[in-house]
Amino acid sequence: MKKRKIEVAVISDAHLGTPNCHANELLNYLNSIQPKTLVLNGDIIDSSQTKDKDFPSSHLKVIRKILGMAAKGTEVVYLMGNHDQSLRRFNKNLTKILKINHKLTMTLDGKKAWFFHGDVFDMDTKNSKWLAKLGSAGYNLLLRINRFMHWFCIKIGRKRFTLSSKFKKGLKTYLKAIDNFEKTVTELAIDNGYFYVICGHTHIPKKEVFITEKGKCTYLNSGDWIENLTALEYSFKRWKVYKYNHDKLIPFFADEELKKNESSRVNKLII
Repeated sequence: MKKRKIEVAVISDAHLGTPNCHANELLNYLNSIQPKTLVLNGDIIDSSQTKDKDFPSSHLKVIRKILGMAAKGTEVVYLMGNHDQSLRRFNKNLTKILKINHKLTMTLDGKKAWFFHGDVFDMDTKNSKWLAKLGSAGYNLLLRINRFMHWFCIKIGRKRFTLSSKFKKGLKTYLKAIDNFEKTVTELAIDNGYFYVICGHTHIPKKEVFITEKGKCTYLNSGDWIENLTALEYSFKRWKVYKYNHDKLIPFFADEELKKNESSRVNKLII
């Protein structure tokens, strides 16, 4: 079966290694596409909650699939999130094949795009915005501060501030935090001449155009593979939010190992 050819595909927040990850569905999706570039926008491997020996085999299949795509010519870029900080220790083969960084910039049909996970603004979007405005040096400093705070909180046994912790305090507070996050990243993108800003982290798939006095920017979020099962796809000069449970897939068996996966939903998919 032919795979769908895509210029750029973006997935984030799969949290491979955790029980809530829909690894089989993610594998089905990856088997259905042939992207020129695959951006893994953070929190793909959640090694903070599992040991290597306990890593589910179905989740390892996803990793092998991604490595296979890279070996066959797909440019795979892994942008670090807040849950995959031990990625380099998890599997040395990943660092040999994949491009690992904290952010990515691309030019898509003449329009600049800025990719990053988003946890860099977990401290406080209002207080961190001025630092990020300093440019690359400020962003990198903010990133280091945030990583240190995460490490320090673990050391003293305290939970680090995250958007999910806001949710636990109340839905209104959580939605306000999300709103502040989206406005902050789009304003920074506009200030730096980006037409697109692509994030993960919030687990909320979204495509929305933000307009300010300085210009406009399209905010995109790839969602997650915990609850929403979504991705972002760029083709024919436009972005689309792909939804696994709504968008149609052609039944196929692209990999021999997928045939052996009894829990796979591929036979239930319709044309």
